[in-house]
Amino acid sequence: MLQQIGNLLIESVFGFFIFLLLLRFYMQAFRAPFRNPAGELVTALTNWMVLPARRFIPGLYGMDLSSLMLAWLLEIVMLVLLRFLAGVGVGGAIIVKLILIGAVDLARQSMYLLIGIVLVQVILSWVSTYNPLSGVLESLTRPFYAFFRRFIPSIGNIDLSPIFILLAAQIAVIVLNQLMQSVAVAF
Repeated sequence: MLQQIGNLLIESVFGFFIFLLLLRFYMQAFRAPFRNPAGELVTALTNWMVLPARRFIPGLYGMDLSSLMLAWLLEIVMLVLLRFLAGVGVGGAIIVKLILIGAVDLARQSMYLLIGIVLVQVILSWVSTYNPLSGVLESLTRPFYAFFRRFIPSIGNIDLSPIFILLAAQIAVIVLNQLMQSVAVAF
């Protein structure tokens, strides 16, 4: 029981900051505006980690690699803590496995983040079309919508591209889950 509580607390706290760091990375990569409630929240909650890390991890082509690397590092630390909590040690080969699993899990969580953003955007389009978050959500999903809108026309003024984004993201999650299992078994 205590191990389950510990797992829940570790996964919740680390997962929260991993998602925030991923959101910060994608907001900057897709040039989403930070002058809105969501951008200010993400900045306020992650500046304490990202600003010192930028001294050691430079950006690349305008992308904030420090946010991405910190998310990856937090993922690895979370996996190590979960192993320690389970009473399993960490050796050399296990570290390599955890680094690979952390990278694949970061990609999987990016897909979950995309799914969440698309769902929130769809719901807001039904309820409140002029919302302060609309600009951020539109910036984050524009490349994905553009890809699917080239092939799938609107039917009766209804855009079906969110459905196909959600399907593609779910397929990617299934593939990434399988990849994580194969990496876990390989070592």
